Amino acid sequence: MRGKVGLIVNPIAGMGGRAGLKGTDGEAYEKAIALGAKPVSPLRAREFIRSLRSRISLVTPEGIMGEDEALAEGLRPEVIKCVNNSTRTTAEDTVRCAELISRDVDIIVFVGGDGTARDVASSVDLSLPILGVPSGVKMYSGVFAETPSAAAAALLRFINGEAQLVKAEVLDIDEEAFRRGELRVRLYGYALVPGAPEVVTSGKEAGAHDEEELKSIAKYVRENMEPDTLYLLGPGTSVAAVAEELGVQKTILGVDAVYNGKLIGSDLNERQILELLRVYRRAKIIVSPLGGQGFLFGRGNQQLSPDVLRAVGHNNVIIISTKDKLVRLRTLRVDTGDEELNSMFRGYRRVIVGYGEEAVVLVS
Repeated sequence: MRGKVGLIVNPIAGMGGRAGLKGTDGEAYEKAIALGAKPVSPLRAREFIRSLRSRISLVTPEGIMGEDEALAEGLRPEVIKCVNNSTRTTAEDTVRCAELISRDVDIIVFVGGDGTARDVASSVDLSLPILGVPSGVKMYSGVFAETPSAAAAALLRFINGEAQLVKAEVLDIDEEAFRRGELRVRLYGYALVPGAPEVVTSGKEAGAHDEEELKSIAKYVRENMEPDTLYLLGPGTSVAAVAEELGVQKTILGVDAVYNGKLIGSDLNERQILELLRVYRRAKIIVSPLGGQGFLFGRGNQQLSPDVLRAVGHNNVIIISTKDKLVRLRTLRVDTGDEELNSMFRGYRRVIVGYGEEAVVLVS
């Protein structure tokens, strides 16, 4: 049985998601603050700790980088002093804390996104495993568990010697290019992670799509759109094909709104979407699972928040996918941050895979 567990929390992770800022690097952090955005990582960290259901030997940085969440959940961790600013931390704090903590633990669990994964992985020896609790906007790396509770389950498997270690990619994207609608994914290295079923080691894909297949899907979706209904178009090139079929300009990596065939909102954040939903009572969402991981919600489209999804209704979600993408996915997933809402999506869902063609796929 393994012993000590390191825990590092990026206290601002996830702030840019619902605000539609696609991250918190650089000036985006200040914009997120101005929009009243809140980080999701502290709550995700507490959910992870709560899900462990057993006492562990925990080593964590002081204050907002882990100690606060551990104490709130009744743990008494070993605290490492490695944070320069007690109110606003930086990537340098993450690197320094990871280096210090790695000397005396068997695994480091971090709460954040791809940027945090990069910082942690670059700071520790390749022989030390890491595990991500998903809390960022960008989570392209293959080091994350599906949810905070899944991360807890994977950690317990590791501690009990029930999970072999596997190599996973550490990826990140250029946020500035991302905000311009360009997806530039870069491989920064590899890390060892517990090879547990709760860990999505495949990472995301940014591969080419079958254009003819997408056109047929888009045509079928357009022909079956209902009048006087607001359609929220999620991110991605698959949904962009629907916009092209409608003759409207799509924000590739954002959420756009269409009503009776006309574009009425571009690159919307959560607040703007909720305002539209107060005006347009009938609404549907069109999404495509993100390649490699198969998430419908909770990865790269946090603007479609629990409040948005409840307002629209889980039965008013239209899922589209090419057959090639779907065949590579073991299952579809949701991680809204709201377990009750997640459960509403679980079960078998219809996915449009061609003109008049549907597949029935499990959402786990």
